[in-house]
Amino acid sequence: MIEVGVRCSELVDVITDWMEGAMPEGRAAELEEHLAICPHCVDYVDQMRTATALLRRLNDDLDDGNHQRLLRAFRTWT
Repeated sequence: MIEVGVRCSELVDVITDWMEGAMPEGRAAELEEHLAICPHCVDYVDQMRTATALLRRLNDDLDDGNHQRLLRAFRTWT
């Protein structure tokens, strides 16, 4: 049986674990091999990094009252 590497749809499902360093080493290497040949996934990773950085900045800049209101809005969003 031929092993198929990481597919784009799989990358989307596991990117957070990879970005946080919480992915097993072998699996991370497979994902990085995919990134080496897939410019679309590289763009996706860049977008995720940008979004994460912006959300971290927003979180740091919020006072506690606004932080709590924002959390409630996300929790009740459907």
